[in-house]
Amino acid sequence: MRILVTGAAGFIGAALSRRLLDRGDQVTGIDNLNHYYTVALKEARLAGLQDASHFRFRRIDLADRPAMTELFQTEAFDCVVNLAAQPGVRYSLENPAAYVDTNLVGFGNLLEGCRHNGAKHLVFASSSSVYGANRKLPFSEDDNVDHPVSLYAASKKANELMAHSYAHLYGLPCTGLRFFTVYGPMGRPDMAYFSFTRKILAGEPIPVFNHGKLSRDFTYIDDIVEGVMRVIDKPPAGDAQWDGAAPTPSTSYAPYRVFNIGNHQSVELMTFIRTLEECLGKTAELEMLPMQNGDVHATYADVSKLQALTGFHPHTPLQTGLQRFVDWYRGYYQ
Repeated sequence: MRILVTGAAGFIGAALSRRLLDRGDQVTGIDNLNHYYTVALKEARLAGLQDASHFRFRRIDLADRPAMTELFQTEAFDCVVNLAAQPGVRYSLENPAAYVDTNLVGFGNLLEGCRHNGAKHLVFASSSSVYGANRKLPFSEDDNVDHPVSLYAASKKANELMAHSYAHLYGLPCTGLRFFTVYGPMGRPDMAYFSFTRKILAGEPIPVFNHGKLSRDFTYIDDIVEGVMRVIDKPPAGDAQWDGAAPTPSTSYAPYRVFNIGNHQSVELMTFIRTLEECLGKTAELEMLPMQNGDVHATYADVSKLQALTGFHPHTPLQTGLQRFVDWYRGYYQ
């Protein structure tokens, strides 16, 4: 297939592009290589893709409408996988405009490209953050998600709504994937596991918010990529059983659906820290802090819908995944 991967220099985008190339797909990757975190890591990810003759990279910002229009006018894609976004819950408190530009304006440009290009399937990254103030666990795609607690979360919920409107208006098959705390080698430096590792090795205290009374559904990168690969090949059709009198949020009469994609296991933050200490062979100094604005107490993915459609089953234990990350970190940063 001819596949466009946005955010191809990103953590998930680069790993997915590698898998697609390995199975023989033609991949066009785009990324704006912004400075939200070190560009050197993004360039290192891209370097791991350049050996493939059927990979082409273009430096494009989703928010650049003329560039996006030109991309879709000159290339045809069977499938578009949108992984480009301004990430980070906490950064959205400092720079909300970045989320409006990339996650809203940029996503709108992408939808227009798919509409006029005749793409057969748009797979796009949503986030577990959309569950916001929800406290019922595990999180289900059929839960109401109308109470986001950060602009980042609100932008991802907006993406789901925008995609549905295009599925309805133009018959564009859309699948949204709500990722749950992705980690692993070559991951994002702004994520807690990454910064914890750096600080522990440097002998610096690590910030532990809500005094450690948090839990997350940590999902290893290989499991995430496997789930995305399985979804790419299964574009949705409208659900004939969908009932507007009792609407189900996860599906639609239009060719649209959303899935959780996580490890289906919620790990307490203190357990996570102790596991990381074991992998590093070093004890962390903890700085206990109150809850931070925009954060949530717990995440936990119900992945039964994705399993039913694709057979997806995450299989990487936290200890294994963290050890692989630590081994990569020590090698990359020497």
